[in-house]
Amino acid sequence: MTVSYNWLKDYLKFDLTPEKVAEVLTFTGLEVEHVETVEQIPGGLAGVVVAEVLECVEHPDSDHLHITKLNIGEAEPLQVVCGAPNVAAGQKVMLATVGTKLVDIHGEELKLKKSKIRGVESFGMICAQDELGIGEDHAGIMVLDPSAVPGTPAKDYLNLACDTVYEIGLTPNRIDGASHIGVARDLYAWCKLNGVPVEWTLPQPTIELKGEGKAIPVEVVAADDAPRYIGITFKDVKVGPSPDWLRDRLNAVGQRPINNIVDITNFILNEYCQPLHCFDLNEIEGGKVIVRLAAEGEKMVTLDGVERTLTARDLVIANTREPMCIAGVFGGEKSGVTEATTDVFLEIAYFNPVTIRKTSKRLGLKTDASFRYERGIDPSNTMNVARRAAQLICELSGAHIVGEPQEFCKGEFKRAEVDLDYNRMFSLMGKNIGTSTVKDILGYLDYKILSENAEGCRVAVPNYYVDVTRECDVVEEVLRIYGYNNIELPGGMKASIQPTPHPDPEVVRKEVSDLLTNRGFYEIMNNSLTKSAYYDKLETFPAAHCVRLLNPLSSDLDCMRQSLIPAALETVSYNIKHQNSALRLYEIGNVYSYKADAEDALSAANLANYHEELMLCLTISAPAAKAWRSEIGAGSYFELKGYLELLVRRYGMNLYDFEAAAAPADIFSEGIAYSLQGKPFATIGTVSKAMLKAFDIKQPVFVAEISFKTLMQVIKRNKVKYRELPKYPEVKRDLALLLEENVSFADIRRAAVQAEKQLLKSVSLFDVYRGNKIPEGKKQYALSFVLQNPEQTLTDDAVERIMDKLLKTFESKFGAILR
Repeated sequence: MTVSYNWLKDYLKFDLTPEKVAEVLTFTGLEVEHVETVEQIPGGLAGVVVAEVLECVEHPDSDHLHITKLNIGEAEPLQVVCGAPNVAAGQKVMLATVGTKLVDIHGEELKLKKSKIRGVESFGMICAQDELGIGEDHAGIMVLDPSAVPGTPAKDYLNLACDTVYEIGLTPNRIDGASHIGVARDLYAWCKLNGVPVEWTLPQPTIELKGEGKAIPVEVVAADDAPRYIGITFKDVKVGPSPDWLRDRLNAVGQRPINNIVDITNFILNEYCQPLHCFDLNEIEGGKVIVRLAAEGEKMVTLDGVERTLTARDLVIANTREPMCIAGVFGGEKSGVTEATTDVFLEIAYFNPVTIRKTSKRLGLKTDASFRYERGIDPSNTMNVARRAAQLICELSGAHIVGEPQEFCKGEFKRAEVDLDYNRMFSLMGKNIGTSTVKDILGYLDYKILSENAEGCRVAVPNYYVDVTRECDVVEEVLRIYGYNNIELPGGMKASIQPTPHPDPEVVRKEVSDLLTNRGFYEIMNNSLTKSAYYDKLETFPAAHCVRLLNPLSSDLDCMRQSLIPAALETVSYNIKHQNSALRLYEIGNVYSYKADAEDALSAANLANYHEELMLCLTISAPAAKAWRSEIGAGSYFELKGYLELLVRRYGMNLYDFEAAAAPADIFSEGIAYSLQGKPFATIGTVSKAMLKAFDIKQPVFVAEISFKTLMQVIKRNKVKYRELPKYPEVKRDLALLLEENVSFADIRRAAVQAEKQLLKSVSLFDVYRGNKIPEGKKQYALSFVLQNPEQTLTDDAVERIMDKLLKTFESKFGAILR
């Protein structure tokens, strides 16, 4: 949010310096991230002063130079050599003194130095308009009015504009600060509380919103999405350049002036935090404005020339034939005001923040209007804004209002009411600042005290404070004006800031690296750039989702990696070719993907369509071999799965608590994809022969790719609990079950835990058999169950009852047969 110091002074009469204003804004919760001085002329003509020509004689060695003596308000006059034909004694002129930096109208910079011109010393330069950067005249020096006072700085004599611009880091909950009046409100409250003279000078529109003729009618169909809507019709609008004061205000905050009508809407946006939209009346087909939801698949072309496909959840402003504007987000191509516009329909509205946010996010359109609408503006201020905008349009364009405003209001927008307990407020603050101070601050911020007693009061919250709904919110409002720095800490207490998140991602990353390194894994680091051809035949990581380079160095490095697996296979292939075939590798690195609507021409420029995520990849590969002492076994899927279980168990989770599905067949010949509440966690399996062939690998490779983001969620869920070691023994029972091939151990374990939640301590699978006497499509699981009662020794009868219950569960859910 950009705020202008001069613009603030339009609404507040105060004497704070620009530096003090920056300090106060940060003090009250509107953190000033950057301060910049903006001058009408770069440098502000520092070093240029009004001078009086006391003496002017011809240079003895030149036919066009003159030697002058100048009075600049100091004890001794200055000698300056001047070549202008119109210089003469008695004139008042502009003198650039030694050391001055001038920037002319062409942007050329000149630094003046003491010089000797044809043997005569010169201590400055008498300037023409173009040399000062204030005009184009170079026929001679600039001659001032005789009343000019020598020594007066040029900046003051010429009344050069100078402004200070603040860049405020606006937090999502402070949409009330997204306007100059909103920022001025905080300044006003701080000044009043601290005894600094201050006075409101807010605009007071006097226009009557009524005229002859009939206004364009408005029909609000989607009342829930547009609970307040005002439309005003103007005729005889003269579209043209804005006056200097309006152009200066917009330029100060970085907005390009367009024309008087559009500039007024942008001015009001920055003044009141109220987006407006102007429609060309002649483009409103059917002579009616309809506020409705779009039809599913309805299309419209926006101001940027892009055709956009809408959904039934998008709010539009339409005529009787088609949408003219995506409400609160972006205007339509045809409906905007142009130089040829003569009649205008002005929209002032309050839209449902959720509706605007969803549409803005789905379309990837972030505009000044959507920024404000989706955070919530003041619905009770729309009519006041309508008067202000209407008056400016009539004054600056010569327009007149037609008919009466077309207003729709679903209901009254009541202020939120909050009960305050003074003692509890002071407890939250850490200091008793006095009830009178609390009431003063609330009054300065336009809170209204509805009722009061000795213990507390009930207040009505202004509608522009959209996030203030509780007592603690009001405490925060009071404290930011009173000043957090003014709350003294109790004796002996020291303030401590703990910015490190918990869990700390860097600490977790180091722990994971240590765990794997200590178990014989080697860390690898591959390039984030890779070959797009790897993804041409993959469905899990389709080529369309690759983040491609516009100017790649080669086809082998033409996109960002979507997965760590291809690079891991490259590493395995490289090591095998260099006689290093027994491998345990891991890599921690980012992967990148791009997902967007192919029909959206701007999707590639929208950062929301790009995804970056930190992943962990484990790789095991080793051929079976014989040595004179022992046989070296090949790496196995179950070995890798054991390391994954170890990693998960390190952070207090069991791998079987995750949801499991088959690993993608385009990468793995067998394996499992684990997820946590629908969020992908890990994919583990045996790499398919087709993938191995693509990398020229002839030995089996087993890979697991793990999401660090989901791992962090696992760690956050881990709550450490302590309990006494059990006094009573465990009881172990085994079952051999005949099951369908599609029944997994995870299904069995989950069903067992649900059937016996109290006494079942663990379930494990110790054998799987397929073969002789096992029907086709079946398998035999040998399962071990551990039971334990922390309160007493389990009896045989109790154990048998539990095992019978488990067996019945398996029979009913999976059709299991006891062997």
